[in-house]
Amino acid sequence: MDWKRVSFFFLTVIVVLGCIGATSPNLVDRIKLGLDLKGGFEILYTAEPLTAGQPLTKVTLNQAAESLAKRADSLGVAEPEVSTEGSDRIRVRLAGVKNEEEVRSLMSKPAVLTFRGPDGTVYMNGTDFVENAAKLSYDPNTKQPIVEIKLKSREKFKEVTTKLTGSTLSIYLDEELQSTASVPYPIDSDAAIINQSSVTEATKVAKLINLGAMPLKLTEKYIQRVDATLGTASLHETARAGLIASILIFLFMVFYYRAPGLVAAFTLITYVWVLLAVFDWMNATLTLPGIAALVLGAGMAVDANIITYERIREEIRSGKSILSSLKAGSKHSFRTIMDANVTNLISGIVLYYVGNGAIRGFAVITMMSIIISILTNVILSRWLLHLIIRGNLLKKPSYFGVKEADIRGL
Repeated sequence: MDWKRVSFFFLTVIVVLGCIGATSPNLVDRIKLGLDLKGGFEILYTAEPLTAGQPLTKVTLNQAAESLAKRADSLGVAEPEVSTEGSDRIRVRLAGVKNEEEVRSLMSKPAVLTFRGPDGTVYMNGTDFVENAAKLSYDPNTKQPIVEIKLKSREKFKEVTTKLTGSTLSIYLDEELQSTASVPYPIDSDAAIINQSSVTEATKVAKLINLGAMPLKLTEKYIQRVDATLGTASLHETARAGLIASILIFLFMVFYYRAPGLVAAFTLITYVWVLLAVFDWMNATLTLPGIAALVLGAGMAVDANIITYERIREEIRSGKSILSSLKAGSKHSFRTIMDANVTNLISGIVLYYVGNGAIRGFAVITMMSIIISILTNVILSRWLLHLIIRGNLLKKPSYFGVKEADIRGL
């Protein structure tokens, strides 16, 4: 027996299982759950131009969708799902939202900030302000809360206040007057302030300004709330079903394929762990379609092992040695496995490019599971079998579930 190879085999198994045991609880806790699992709400917006005559194009619709996604991020919503539908609709899915009314009111506001003269002439608008720079502050003299706004060009602000010297400057947010102040002299500064009556109001206004202007007018056409209890129940039932199915698969593999079945069980566990680790690294959101893709990938991984082991058993029955059977069986099954995986990978790519929302999520996880399955259940599985077979740990055909009576003369 080649103890070096055998020891390396067991060392690999122990180290990998140790890593899985040590990191799995944190991986599971860090995975973000989608709307259908965590609860939340879904909104369908219809989009219209802000001003008459403004065209509603695919570009402006996509810009509005991006603006909604940024707003959801700034409001602390984890992994918002925003997608355009047709020529004038945007669908938004927000999971785990507690302050629903506040989020809804802030999501679709135009958030257009303008500086105007007494006659209503707009002298400065959203393009003149530094993005995401509005903040709550306090007037050094009165100690009242104010919103401080950073300007991109102090020269332009000086020019505007020069024109308005002896008059007034009004600040509007979405056609709502926020502040009016007299301009006794030109102001040479890169900052402007909005007086507010309370810290709460000042914080709200600063947040609205930082959300950025919405390029389109959005109207809620449809809203659906998803109860988190239903999502949690679905997740628990799915996890329970997956655990039971996995145990049954492991028992079948070990009973039918013996030693290779144990290797298959180990590589399947490794497959799920690596997939979850990649999922966490991508900071992705897990949904029910995503779980379906994960289970589908696990089934494909089992198929890869079964195809390989059946070819190895056929070679053993033909009278070849265990090592020769491993080499021949692996070689003959590799093309079949790769054909199946490449076909499914192409299907995943097509789904990703023609689909949206949950379909894209399903496609991404499917493609990830195929790649990881090849690494763990094809490459890793065969490498481990090579170690124990070349180490002379598996010498008898019975270790592969092959009876002596079934072996033909070579």
